[in-house]
Amino acid sequence: MKRYGMTIRLKAGCEDEYRRYHAAVWPEVLDMIRLCKIANYSIYLKDSMLFSYFEYHGDDFKADMARMAADARTQAWWAIMGPKQEPLENRADGEWWADMAEVFHMD
Repeated sequence: MKRYGMTIRLKAGCEDEYRRYHAAVWPEVLDMIRLCKIANYSIYLKDSMLFSYFEYHGDDFKADMARMAADARTQAWWAIMGPKQEPLENRADGEWWADMAEVFHMD
């Protein structure tokens, strides 16, 4: 299992709608997340900054993320969420949410 932390900005004026959608995430989107071997997934919000944490239990993250990206229902969800988000300028090439380095963990 590998832990991931990622961050992105939430655009001004989008918080209420973003919260509403995430209070009732589409079941097909949740199913795809699970099929792609992601568990213990959370998103936090503070002062327009979103932070996500999840655990990946597979052995080919890139392939599982490609599977998720190819899913039509997930694409529809992202089409709604994407315009509400503002990627960080210093993210790596190809990233939407910026990957964060884990600097501490305790079980």
